[in-house]
Amino acid sequence: MTESAADLASLARTTAEEARGFLTTVTEVAAGTAPEASFPLLLLALSDLLSMGARLGATTDVVPDERFEPDAGPDPDVEALRANLANVFEGIDDFHEVVDPVVGAEVEQTTVSGELVAIAGALAQGLKHYELGRVVEALWWWQFSYLSDWGTRATAVLATVQSILAHLRLDVEDDVAAEAEYDALQP
Repeated sequence: MTESAADLASLARTTAEEARGFLTTVTEVAAGTAPEASFPLLLLALSDLLSMGARLGATTDVVPDERFEPDAGPDPDVEALRANLANVFEGIDDFHEVVDPVVGAEVEQTTVSGELVAIAGALAQGLKHYELGRVVEALWWWQFSYLSDWGTRATAVLATVQSILAHLRLDVEDDVAAEAEYDALQP
């Protein structure tokens, strides 16, 4: 299936909107203003992002107009974002992931904060190209980085965020659970 220029422009527009939305959510979570909403917001943002990434992955390879990526300027300084996210996730930031489930069972330890920042950096790089009017270059970058990096990172972080959310909501003391069950059964 070959995509038309209009299809690619539409995909780029949608991808840019999703990327901006993800970056906004991650920045808001890092600010720590609504800690009780952090994991639900991340669950939604990562799910939306992976849906958009799947569209990129299903699209025929996007080939840039030029052989080399034009310079979009300096990489964003993400250290403050990383530090703020690490603060928000203090005590639950670390998790384990399988490096490549196709080639082996090697497991590495990583952090939710580090993975979110890496994803944000890749999305921001594509946004720079998009905002400079280099739509095909932006799509190429988003597609390449989805397939080679942030897609697997987002998948692992989504599973971790869902697991953390489940623990936060379901891990309760037996007496609290029994009381809630009793209350639910009362007319």
